Amino acid sequence: MKMMTMKSVRANLTSLNRILLNRILGVAACGALLFAAACGGSSGSSTTPTPPSGSNVLAITVDAGPAGNYANGAFTSVTVCTPGTSTCQTIDGVLVDTGSSGLRLLSSALTVSLAQQDASDGNPVAECLPFVIGYTWGPVQTADIELAGEKASSVPIQVINQSAFPLPSTSVCASNPGGPSDTLSALGANGIVGVGNFAQDCGGACALPPSTAQNPTQNPNLYYECPASGCSAIAESLARQLQNPVALFATDNNGVIIELPAVSGPEVSLSGSLVFGIGTQSNNGLNGAKVYSIDDFGNFITTFDGVTENQSFIDSGSNAFFFSDASIQPCSDLGNDFYCPSSTDNLSATNAGASGTPSGSVSFSVANADNLFNNNPNANVFGQLAGPNSISGFDWGLPFFYGRNVYTAIQGASTPGGTGPYWAY
Repeated sequence: MKMMTMKSVRANLTSLNRILLNRILGVAACGALLFAAACGGSSGSSTTPTPPSGSNVLAITVDAGPAGNYANGAFTSVTVCTPGTSTCQTIDGVLVDTGSSGLRLLSSALTVSLAQQDASDGNPVAECLPFVIGYTWGPVQTADIELAGEKASSVPIQVINQSAFPLPSTSVCASNPGGPSDTLSALGANGIVGVGNFAQDCGGACALPPSTAQNPTQNPNLYYECPASGCSAIAESLARQLQNPVALFATDNNGVIIELPAVSGPEVSLSGSLVFGIGTQSNNGLNGAKVYSIDDFGNFITTFDGVTENQSFIDSGSNAFFFSDASIQPCSDLGNDFYCPSSTDNLSATNAGASGTPSGSVSFSVANADNLFNNNPNANVFGQLAGPNSISGFDWGLPFFYGRNVYTAIQGASTPGGTGPYWAY
């Protein structure tokens, strides 16, 4: 089973089905195991370039993660504090996700006390966020967030806790077949830090009146107030939604860069950097990277094997390349979640901005996932891991980041490459 990672719901959302197009949380599978790193492995080591330095640089590591069984997951440490105080906690093993916005932490990993967000009538607020398989549910609380030398104050975050409030039976989470991702074993991480293209996790759609049977597409019904009588959907203003912490920094707040070295084969681990800001300091210039515009859902265009996919995206939270190719055999013993070609396929695709320009080709390889996992029992880094995409589009997951500096610009933010949102590499 693979669990799909989050993708932000945007202001012009018109169908509840669009929420369920949220993408992978980068979880792989090996037989009955939820994550693939326990089944994969390697003896190789990569050549790591000199990492950037500065107060805007946060170390990231691709390894087995805090659950010890993750494949192609980029993890970092996040410090959260009781707002306005020096009472803080640093939490390791937090997944870096450019496919979502906002900080989500397992309640089991959190020891510092945070303030509960309340609705206007004083009832506590919670959020349900569905993925293609699985969901997170729990209270919205407020924290100061510190990442490297950057700080965002009084930020709404989600504390993932299935038992905090009764989940409404009518919510999109309750009908999700994957069930709750509220434990370390289910999530594979102590949390997710969403540093994607948007300032909030939902946008204007969640600020509309809640959807009802009479008006089924007004609001995706992600936010709830929870009195003792039970939780019900509410409108949540932009400022009270989960926030991309980068957008709230005093400086270096227009986007991020993920810098990871190239890999020559399966690796045990990989060290890299999450750099805050684009063109704000000497260590985060565009340096000739090509800028690809995106639409309001974070999509651009990928043409592969003669098919143009308009709902394609780049996502560090996805643990493989996910795309449709009927000529490549899926791995039946891995639930058809990954590809198992008889020999490694060397492929190429063309990416273009949402407007159709610019364009550029990308070469990539797809190896047999069974061989990757079985022949490399200690590895967690797989540059040739790919699988079928169960929904439309081409998902350029974490293997795309290996050997590239990938830029994620935030919507409405001014950068040397133009106003966000966009990707660049």
